[in-house]
Amino acid sequence: MFKKPLFKIVAPLAAASMLLAACSGDEAKNSEGGEITKIVAGTEATYAPFEYLDDKGNVVGLDAQILAAIGEEMGVETEIKNVGWDSMMSQVTTGEIDMGAAAITITDERLETYDFTEPYYEASLLIVTKEDSKIESFEDLKDKKVSVQINTTGHIAAQELQGVASSNILAYENFSVALTEVLNGSSEAAIGDNAVILEYIKNNPDSGLKAIEDDSFEVDYFGFMVKKGNKELLDLLNEGLQKIKDNGKLAEITGTEIE
Repeated sequence: MFKKPLFKIVAPLAAASMLLAACSGDEAKNSEGGEITKIVAGTEATYAPFEYLDDKGNVVGLDAQILAAIGEEMGVETEIKNVGWDSMMSQVTTGEIDMGAAAITITDERLETYDFTEPYYEASLLIVTKEDSKIESFEDLKDKKVSVQINTTGHIAAQELQGVASSNILAYENFSVALTEVLNGSSEAAIGDNAVILEYIKNNPDSGLKAIEDDSFEVDYFGFMVKKGNKELLDLLNEGLQKIKDNGKLAEITGTEIE
């Protein structure tokens, strides 16, 4: 029914190896044979454990690790730039970057504009609210102020429940702000991806927050996003992804299996 986005908050994960060099999406192919030698991905690095910044300002997290593992298997350099959620979408379209790597849920609507790899992670939405809240289900949010990350599946779910024009939906550029709004009482709950919410609660046991599951939320699948029609890059990513599925590297990185 609903598909989710992905949010980010600082968490202690192992840094993924990234090669930093100025390169636009159109420069991912070498000038001679057209072979892809480097992939530049965009992300929104406030969504731990999938992407966040380490103390040196490098993008790290599960997506960075997965992309680096694909690059290693395929003999391709990889770089991830923290460009922001909406900017990531537009820069993939314009070719400023080659792909999006930001815990992006594969949806029918997005498939109209972009191409996606095979799924690499299975997720579902959760509700996060204060421990003393009387909210127990998704339906309880019908007339409540709810914070979300803009243009994500959490945002879509809130609109499905309250209506697209609802003034009770507070949409922000990243999920960390949405979560802060719950902490400071500006919203009564937030909707986001399960891994992100659970990671935050685990690393902030005194936050006073709790997570709520609801059967209304369907399972979602994350994929890497490329410009529509970029078959060469899509095939390379899918081949590398299949290799790290087969050799167990993907499960080692994410801690979970996916078909």
